[in-house]
Amino acid sequence: MTAEPARVIPITDAPSHRGAAASCEERLAGLLAFLRRRITGDYEVDEFGFDPELTDTVLLELVRPLYRHWFRVDALGLDNVPGEGGALVVANHSGTLPVDALMLHVALHDEAGRPCRMLGADLVYQLPFLSHLSRKSGHTLACREDADRLLRKGELVGVFPEGFKGVGKPFSERYKLQRFGRGGFVASAIRAGVPIVPTAIVGAEEIYPKIGDLKTLARLLGVPYIPITPFFPWLGPLGLIPLPSKWMIEFGEPIRTDDHDPADADDPIVVFNLTDQVRETIQQMLNELRLRRGHAFPPFF
Repeated sequence: MTAEPARVIPITDAPSHRGAAASCEERLAGLLAFLRRRITGDYEVDEFGFDPELTDTVLLELVRPLYRHWFRVDALGLDNVPGEGGALVVANHSGTLPVDALMLHVALHDEAGRPCRMLGADLVYQLPFLSHLSRKSGHTLACREDADRLLRKGELVGVFPEGFKGVGKPFSERYKLQRFGRGGFVASAIRAGVPIVPTAIVGAEEIYPKIGDLKTLARLLGVPYIPITPFFPWLGPLGLIPLPSKWMIEFGEPIRTDDHDPADADDPIVVFNLTDQVRETIQQMLNELRLRRGHAFPPFF
């Protein structure tokens, strides 16, 4: 019997690990190059301390699993985020811990393709490690000077006008906007002539339902509040794991400010009226987005 000739397997059909191996090699080479640049100092930061490479390569990678798999965030209205030039993203604040700022940062970076320069409270920059990390990720102090400079440079700036009043409010007041302060963010937008993007975040209210407050301990530690939730402090560190609520972030139609004279930034009536308009817009967006989301804890499948 004549032996059957051996079958030649085309290169495209043959099982090969070359692609996977090449991918691993590229990743390793990229990691080594990254580490070399960090060690030698061959990387750039801007005048505020923003380190884009560290943010993209390390910091955002740490929180993306929360965004994609734990909170399963849906980002809506991305067309309303300007593709270039200065703009002010104004959002509601909630959740006991400011996780919503991290999720908003990921949404704008990954979904809208723009890094967001968040304005943070004074307390953030009084804590050594957190202050350094915030600066590295592009955040800066919520003050007129920094906001104006960033907006005039054409940056996308994010702000939570409710501050600690919003993030620390009790669960019984969820999705009810607190006071928006004196409207300093509106004045900065008018001075720079940039649009305001009203933004609604639904989902953060349920991650740490605040049912009480350790006020005496908070005063001793010099912090706005120490929350009591159904799981903290009863379960210790386990009580700090956020509940896997379903999140939705919606960017509303931009509100123009370039039809105002820059001098209007010093007119309290103009600033108050525009601040009230932004607040009412976000509250309406929150009410509608909650209905669209439905149950706060849908199944993972």
